Amino acid sequence: MNQKWFFSGLILMFALSAIGHYAHWDNTVQFIISAIAIIFVAGFLGKATESVAHYAGQRLGGFLNATFGNAAELIIAIFLIKAQQFDMVKASLTGAIIGNLLLVLGLSILLGGLKYKEQQFNGRLADHNSTLMIMAVIGLFVPAVFIVSEKFSFEKDQFLSLAVAGILILAYILWLVFSMVTHKDMLSDVVMNADHGEEPAWSKGKSIFFLLLATVMVAFVSEWLVHTLDAFSAKFGLSELFIGAFVIAIVGNAAEHSAAVMLAMKNKIGAAVEIAIGSSLQIALFVAPVLILVSTLFGNTMDIVFTPIELTAIGVSVFIAKSVSRDGRTNWYEGVLLIMVYVILGIAFYLV
Repeated sequence: MNQKWFFSGLILMFALSAIGHYAHWDNTVQFIISAIAIIFVAGFLGKATESVAHYAGQRLGGFLNATFGNAAELIIAIFLIKAQQFDMVKASLTGAIIGNLLLVLGLSILLGGLKYKEQQFNGRLADHNSTLMIMAVIGLFVPAVFIVSEKFSFEKDQFLSLAVAGILILAYILWLVFSMVTHKDMLSDVVMNADHGEEPAWSKGKSIFFLLLATVMVAFVSEWLVHTLDAFSAKFGLSELFIGAFVIAIVGNAAEHSAAVMLAMKNKIGAAVEIAIGSSLQIALFVAPVLILVSTLFGNTMDIVFTPIELTAIGVSVFIAKSVSRDGRTNWYEGVLLIMVYVILGIAFYLV
């Protein structure tokens, strides 16, 4: 799409979404307009991330995209916590994790694989990502098993949730030190064909500014869309679990969808994997624990206990994503498998 037309569409749809929200248009109309606006804003964030990644490198660029992409989800979740909608928060976190591992990674591998017969990324990075994903599952699984014990009082539940949250945050911070500082060279994507001759869209300063601007726009449009969900779900008979795990998660992950797929189609699968898996790890090891701490500041601590359905979905997603990414090589058929698992989970969540 011509850049001039793209930015014209971006400004128009963002403005219409804002007007629809503040003028209190029909909820279904607001939902459709905001959903279209998200596509444009996500595309904008994807372009900015790709430009920043040219200057910062694929791994750091992927990390920045995961972080800025998750900012919208974090903001939405904080509003939900303030309203004490803890079940919706946990469902949206579950959806964010499985959405990144199955839908974002699956689409990236599929579309990248249709263009390139086989794509490669750093195998050591794949091993570490797999181990971290298992660590995340353990951190979410253990509280769910132990807190149901009769020996656990409400105070012990809260203490365990806060303790696990602190440990997961520490694990994530140490992972950043390990991967970005002490073992940066070992985990870099030196094996990748990164199209080094390609020129970035904007200068370094403009790229960073556009990345920040796009993140703010994503946060606004996501919040406007979320405000329409209650009426939208009631109108179409969708459950709170399905809304949280799939609708909110897909909206929140729109930025990662766009950026990861665009990078994969440019044979930069390393950055695409970093966005998809890195974002899931950030949700499980950082965002979810931070929300536990934030809920404490609001005076009512949210426990870290996820339902058996949510834990099963997360566990299945981690298992298949680990199987696909463990060798550092991908092809289009592996992308199809990930998407199929996502569809299976979507049907199951819809029927709950």
